[in-house]
Amino acid sequence: MTPGHEAAFTRDEEDLAWRLDWNLLRSFMVIMDVGSITEAARRLDLKQPTVSNALRRLEETLGRRLIERGPRSFEPTAHGQALYEQVTQMFGSIERLTAILEEEMDDVSGTVSIAMATHVTTPLVDETLTEFQQRYPNTTISINVNSSRNIIDMIRAKRCGLGVCLVREQDAALDYHHLFSEYFGFFCGPSHRLFGRSDLSVEDLHGERSVSFDTDRLEDVLRPVAILREGAAFASPPAGVSNNLEEVRRMCIAGLGVAALPVHVMERDVRDGLLWRLPPHDGAPEVDIFAVTNPETHLNRAEQEFVKMLIARIETTPLTERVYGAAGAAQKKSAHA
Repeated sequence: MTPGHEAAFTRDEEDLAWRLDWNLLRSFMVIMDVGSITEAARRLDLKQPTVSNALRRLEETLGRRLIERGPRSFEPTAHGQALYEQVTQMFGSIERLTAILEEEMDDVSGTVSIAMATHVTTPLVDETLTEFQQRYPNTTISINVNSSRNIIDMIRAKRCGLGVCLVREQDAALDYHHLFSEYFGFFCGPSHRLFGRSDLSVEDLHGERSVSFDTDRLEDVLRPVAILREGAAFASPPAGVSNNLEEVRRMCIAGLGVAALPVHVMERDVRDGLLWRLPPHDGAPEVDIFAVTNPETHLNRAEQEFVKMLIARIETTPLTERVYGAAGAAQKKSAHA
């Protein structure tokens, strides 16, 4: 590229920043989020032709086709997908302006924004919450419960300061701290025909109806659980699916089917007679939970202190004490022998 061309390219980029209507980017982001112009219009409280026109104007401004659309098709182009990834990060940074502007410079105050997977149960988080609030009483904790997949997207897009979730593959652009490991087992409710029986094997589960998480797939974060489920040969399709542990638990207790659930989280339900542990009792799948941050995200002082406190607690707690579930208890006993 010649010097003249370089200068022209730079001027074009600068000109675009001033020419571009940023409202068009917001409309585009919502269209991509929901996968529909009609639904995007409803979310934005606008008429459908207005949103369609916004997408057309954005494509004309950028000189690129962003979404291939037809009567029964809606597919982002490579340019559209690349723009969406940039736009979500831009809006994530803007959303965090409130957290940055609300903090007092001479004190640790403000809101700690945490995205948490459903029913993450560990004293590491609970004790950090207690200690943090006692040390910094002028702060607020905001916890948004979401799926692990969405949490990683939020952290990548800088839409929250800290994520606590299941992780299958690590993104090199993010920082991961292994919080704990939990073991999953099969359970059924009181009305299920297998409830209360201790003479069972995995073969007795063949053909049973089941309830599961929507991430309970070979290509998703609950891959170890999906492998265990395949070995149990449950009937298809499942009787219920949810991304929320509490709802999977509810369906299991109600008798809809067998569910794979974290062993340590269900201990009280087993004691109370609401759930019954089914085989296999050995070789239960292990799932890792991580605290995830984005080094490119600007954390307010409260978030900086909370993350620092949580990481310190992780690093000073031996791994053997961060493994939960029946199999984990056996592992801890072996490690201390």
